[in-house]
Amino acid sequence: MIYDYLVVGSGLFGATFAYEATRRGKTCLVVEKRNHVGGNIYCDCRDGINIHRYGAHIFHTSLRSVWDYICGFAEMNHFINSPVANYKGELYNLPFNMNTFNKMWSVVTPREAQEMIERQRAEITGEPRNLEEQAISLVGRDIYEKLVKGYTEKQWGRPCTELP
Repeated sequence: MIYDYLVVGSGLFGATFAYEATRRGKTCLVVEKRNHVGGNIYCDCRDGINIHRYGAHIFHTSLRSVWDYICGFAEMNHFINSPVANYKGELYNLPFNMNTFNKMWSVVTPREAQEMIERQRAEITGEPRNLEEQAISLVGRDIYEKLVKGYTEKQWGRPCTELP
């Protein structure tokens, strides 16, 4: 058989493209290396509970039409994302806010927080040569060390000094 499209991978894009193409009368051959469709958003259902096989996933959109489209394929759970970072047993709010800065430096006003960040940003002079220097030049050493470095190095599997 000859297909209109060869789709490699049945993740979010591949599955959506193949679905929409077939709705428009096209034929698609979808090739997937895994034993399931859905890519990294695939869930195993165990005892009625969805288990995110490849890590947690949260769907964000401000477009009602996109929300309605996605809800035609999956039931969504209500979820409010309230991330925190754990640095040596201390919990910090993310994204950064005054609670984060108060816990880190005992400051109580945005101006005090900005002054602290500006002092620490000054550590980097000249053009940053790597991700570590870039991050420090943007948010200062404390925020970098406590809230950026560990996560980034875990994500990329390399020291921040080796990342562009």
